[in-house]
Amino acid sequence: MTDLINADLVDLDLTGEDRYEATALLAERLVEAGRVTDLDGFLADVRAREEQMPTGLEGGIGIPHARSAHVTAPTLAFGRSTEGVDFGAADGPADLVFLIAAPEGGGSEHMTILASLARRLVHKEFKDALRAAPDADAVVALIKKEVLEQ
Repeated sequence: MTDLINADLVDLDLTGEDRYEATALLAERLVEAGRVTDLDGFLADVRAREEQMPTGLEGGIGIPHARSAHVTAPTLAFGRSTEGVDFGAADGPADLVFLIAAPEGGGSEHMTILASLARRLVHKEFKDALRAAPDADAVVALIKKEVLEQ
């Protein structure tokens, strides 16, 4: 089984004019890692999900996610944005963005990941630690410990 997240799936200088551009930059990392087979197809699935309901959470969080036929393995990518990206949260833009990609027929693991992530994101210490992480490896270690309990 492949790791859900690794350092190649972390962007500590995430840019993007809007949620779709920022999501596309993270999704490119999934393609490079062999986790997504068709960038445009996957992004269409993410956009369709985003149009149902914005995926911004209070406290500077964006969690775009989708099940897609173009995903080869459950994957979590993370981006940290200095400028912030509008994911539709009432309190403003997100500086912490988590892209969850799940295979179309993969059952409920992406909902399990989403639920575990959401439970951790209510804790200020976890968000502060992500904002202060010095490098991608530190982010991966933090997520594995706090979200995946590894």
